[in-house]
Amino acid sequence: MARTQAKFVLCLRNDDCVDLDVRKVYPVLPDAAAAKDEYLRVIDESGEDYLYPADYFVSVEVPVAARKLLSTHLLA
Repeated sequence: MARTQAKFVLCLRNDDCVDLDVRKVYPVLPDAAAAKDEYLRVIDESGEDYLYPADYFVSVEVPVAARKLLSTHLLA
């Protein structure tokens, strides 16, 4: 079974969300329904995935060497 490549985002703002750190990279899980409403399903500091407004983030390209480390939450 082929694994889909993880998508990552950089947090630009958190509007007092205690589980998001500004300037930190987070993995994103696919969620088409959330995307239609302009939300992203992000694995935050709690280690769980939650929906956040998409405008809190910007997509980033992560070097291959860093993907494994950043994806550990996705593989658990």
